[in-house]
Amino acid sequence: MSLKRQVFSVLVVSAVENFNTAMSSMLRESDYKPVKYASSIGEAQRAIADRHFDFVIINAPLKDDLGVRFAIDCSTSHSAVVLLLIQNEIHAEVYGKVTEHGVFTLPKPMSKQTMTVALMWMRTAAAKVKKYEKKTTSIEDKMQEIRLINKAKWKLIDEKNMTEPEAHRYIEKTAMDRCMTKAELAKEILK
Repeated sequence: MSLKRQVFSVLVVSAVENFNTAMSSMLRESDYKPVKYASSIGEAQRAIADRHFDFVIINAPLKDDLGVRFAIDCSTSHSAVVLLLIQNEIHAEVYGKVTEHGVFTLPKPMSKQTMTVALMWMRTAAAKVKKYEKKTTSIEDKMQEIRLINKAKWKLIDEKNMTEPEAHRYIEKTAMDRCMTKAELAKEILK
């Protein structure tokens, strides 16, 4: 079985040029595109307001903030997979604050190999997030369809003096006879 190669968009938030250079060599265009860089939380907030990023990598601290609140916001509100790199001395404390929000953390300093493994974890987490988003969208679509069909039933009940079972049967049978979905017929009824 062949797996489709997925490309992830990345926002790297770091004021350290050496780190940014190292990241650009690790984030190959075949796997990560686009890759945007921000040197402050303010700049990162503007970037994330402009577009969605699959991954947000924060090399704390930054000029204007530690980045903890931003990491939590990206993980919860923007459904990005977030990695917060934090000084070893405060890693445990920060980990305790962000882990319940789904933010990954790594203590600094760290090796290139550790960062490579972290990127693999992020890819795995992103695949899981996408799976749940797809499921949620499917459930929301189904609920919208049910609401639409129910509105059409109520219109038939009000205007054609049908009972609820008669309206239900009418929608099912008519949709089947006309080779259309119940939702398509419901839209027609509601026009």
